[in-house]
Amino acid sequence: MTPLSSELKELLFDHCMGLAPPEQIVEAQSLISSNEEAAKLHSNLQAILAPLDSIGPEVCPDDLIERTMLRLNNAASSSTDRLGQLLAGEQKRSIGSRHWHWPGMARKLATAAVFVIAGSVLFAAFNYLRFDSRRQQCQMQQSGFFQGWGNYVADHDGKQPTVATQAGAPWYKLGYQGSENHSNTRPLYLLVKEGYVEPDCFVCPSCSKSRGRPKLTSSQINSYRDFPDRRYITYSFQIRCRQGNDGKLHCGKVLMADLSPLFENLPDDFDKPFSLRLNRRLRTVNSGNHKRKGQNVLFEDGHVKFLRTRFIDASNDDVFTLQNIDVYYGYEVPACETDFFLAP
Repeated sequence: MTPLSSELKELLFDHCMGLAPPEQIVEAQSLISSNEEAAKLHSNLQAILAPLDSIGPEVCPDDLIERTMLRLNNAASSSTDRLGQLLAGEQKRSIGSRHWHWPGMARKLATAAVFVIAGSVLFAAFNYLRFDSRRQQCQMQQSGFFQGWGNYVADHDGKQPTVATQAGAPWYKLGYQGSENHSNTRPLYLLVKEGYVEPDCFVCPSCSKSRGRPKLTSSQINSYRDFPDRRYITYSFQIRCRQGNDGKLHCGKVLMADLSPLFENLPDDFDKPFSLRLNRRLRTVNSGNHKRKGQNVLFEDGHVKFLRTRFIDASNDDVFTLQNIDVYYGYEVPACETDFFLAP
């Protein structure tokens, strides 16, 4: 039996912690029912997390926030002596209860509250650290791609990886392995076939679409003309601009970014016509690679920047759309060198 990959283990962990979105819950349940190692790991995680079920939520008074803020404001406006008196008074204040066991119970409740609060804070910090770690891993992978890209250009007399294609050819047919060239990612696959970039470098660690993908063998890499499907490439790349009189391709200053929200789900049947009409959501939503919080963008000088919007600097250009185009059929290209467009 093939050992579970790190991505599948993270999927199980997210499922047990209640962090998995609906589509990943189905994937996790299917994995648990079909894989003995996954079922055992799931059982162990549940046993570890079981004690947390005994901690019940405490009902806070409706006016707790108002009373707390009022006391903080009063304390801040008072002198240091007054604050010291307030604290001393609070420490000496007796508990007005006739039950002999109340002080011990109060201490237990206070201790439990401390653990609950500390646990929630640590849990939130853990999630942020994991998010930030994956974001940085994504940046490192884009930097690795740029290095491989540069080595290829240096070894090929300054020429970028390209394949022969006709004007107006579609760029959305990712995974099409026919002799025709029908994908914007096919030139990039040359970097994998010729050993300039490792296949995993094209997969963002935060993208759920990449989970469960089989590892490509050397024979498969050599036999394919393009990446097999979306699971093996979760970034979007620049659609080349026009060719100048100097014979060079002018593509602006953006090379790649996290997966475009417009083309997260590409059609499986390439024989059917493709069309996509923009709506309000598609015009504003960020890439799904990093929980819609932003996208890493690789610029032509090699630096990577995490942008919380889809616009580049002061140019106000959306890297995931073309200017003045609302419907996409899969063969559109930029009309000018300053219209940056990443797809699919």
